[in-house]
Amino acid sequence: MDGPVRFGAAPGMVAPSVRPRRIVFATLVGSSILALTALLAVTLSSNGISLGEGAMILCFVATLPWTVIGFWNAVIGLCLMRLARDPIAAVCPIAGPDARAPLISSTAILSCIRNEDVDQVLTNLEAMIADLMRSGEGRAFHLYILSDTNDDAIAAREEAAFADLAARWQAEFPVTYRRREDNFAFKSGNIRDFCDRWGHLHTYALVLDADSFMAASTVLDLVRRMEANPRLGILQSLVVGLPTASAFARVFQYGMRLGMRSYTLGSAWWQGDCGPYWGHNAVIRLQPFIDACHLPVLPGKGPLSGPILSHDQVEAVLMRRAGYDVRVLPVETESFEENPPHLLEFIRRDLRWCQGNLQYLKLLNLKNLKLTSRIQLILAILMFVSSPAWLVFMVLAATLAVMGGDEVLQFHRTTGFALFVTIMVMVFAPKIATVIDILADRKLRTRFGGALRVVTSTLGEMIYSALLAPIMAVAESIFIAGLPFGRAVGWGAQSRQPHGLPFRLTASKLWPQTLFGLTGIVWTASQSWSLVWPLLPIVAGPLLAIPFALITSRRDVGAAALASSLWRVPEEVSVPASLMPLRLEALKDAEGAYKPELARADA
Repeated sequence: MDGPVRFGAAPGMVAPSVRPRRIVFATLVGSSILALTALLAVTLSSNGISLGEGAMILCFVATLPWTVIGFWNAVIGLCLMRLARDPIAAVCPIAGPDARAPLISSTAILSCIRNEDVDQVLTNLEAMIADLMRSGEGRAFHLYILSDTNDDAIAAREEAAFADLAARWQAEFPVTYRRREDNFAFKSGNIRDFCDRWGHLHTYALVLDADSFMAASTVLDLVRRMEANPRLGILQSLVVGLPTASAFARVFQYGMRLGMRSYTLGSAWWQGDCGPYWGHNAVIRLQPFIDACHLPVLPGKGPLSGPILSHDQVEAVLMRRAGYDVRVLPVETESFEENPPHLLEFIRRDLRWCQGNLQYLKLLNLKNLKLTSRIQLILAILMFVSSPAWLVFMVLAATLAVMGGDEVLQFHRTTGFALFVTIMVMVFAPKIATVIDILADRKLRTRFGGALRVVTSTLGEMIYSALLAPIMAVAESIFIAGLPFGRAVGWGAQSRQPHGLPFRLTASKLWPQTLFGLTGIVWTASQSWSLVWPLLPIVAGPLLAIPFALITSRRDVGAAALASSLWRVPEEVSVPASLMPLRLEALKDAEGAYKPELARADA
């Protein structure tokens, strides 16, 4: 793990140096953090900086990196979307393949599952196989269903279903099902086991999660790009949410869809060959992955030891250390995933990522990493450390405010208001940037359902995000506080289908958020009602966490959100042919109106 690893990769990808871009970006981010910190210091300096106010400034600084990076990614992304002749080529200058050229390599499709809905997994995989066979390139692929299922009843259904799948396609498309009895290292261990058994048989691997779906056109484009660029180690597709009937997921993935386009373009502009790997819907070059991307078992005891949960970013930096490029192709293609259908599942997934990212603390001393790769590990840690920092900042501000007195939390209102507005603009900048691009482009406006629908949906999503963010911050802060005491998140079966949450379960999980919000309201109101209003945007989400979770999980609310046509994604306006076999509930009214010529035009 600590030694230099190099491979003699043949030249095939000529890209301009990204060093000047990284210097510009670092300058923008660093100067912005300094300016915002200075603005807060000026705001609090009416009577000097007290000890409590000094602590507030330190917490504020800890929350800034992701906010500022997101803002500048969005600005750069918007400039590229509106001004560049070919935005994708500007940030991902890899050789474009001939779409008619036959594949000359073998690609393993890895479907990693654990206690999943067997019927849904089978539906997605069979649709992918059929699409690849229609493309005429099915011979170049081999499907491996890699099961870590530890429920015997589900395992029995898997074995029967996938044996039948293999039998149906045996003459045309090879299918292999393997179940591990020992689930060591979970998904990363599952893929490593594949590499040890079958990795030598294939050139590439297309990694899928259980909820992944990719059209043949997207898969073939990724593989052809890998073939045309021998230095490319990992090529990550841009992943979008499948159309959904869940109210919670529908609003969330609409916001992700908005923020993703500008953010990913901007980040690809400066990350370049040190891009991200999200662990699924990506093609990896197997030989360097097998040789260079072995993950360590972290020493010690406790939740931050043992197998690495958030394996993807570590594998990306190790692949880059080995001399191979890691890139994201920042264009929306038919590369899909499902998002958690309700708040409790969303929190559970987020806390698993939190635990996994904080494990990177033990990896910061890895030798021979690229500077950008090391920074990415630090940023992955700060992504979750910023939550308790933000929470402590707000608690300190409220505490100093209610203590009263001339010497306590006196601030300049003008600079304070300017700071608040600036931070809000920065937080929502990726979504604002993409909305500007959509509204400025007639075809994009049509694909998203029209200008009025886009604006209305965006405003609704911003309210949703404002409620959700503090709920997540409380959950992450409590979880991080519990890590020294052995609190951890397991890798259990994920809930993927929309259904109503029971009140008792929801209350048992979200009572800390409710208590936090209630305490904040009561405490400040007991001092002065004038203090409640500035605090309301912070405490409203936690205070309403239980009804928020219950309402957004209901099937009838999801049906109403779907019927309203708000938060509509392009796949609902013009349904791609590849999605029709999935029989998605969100598209059931569109099946009869499906127009293949529109789908081809949009692709």
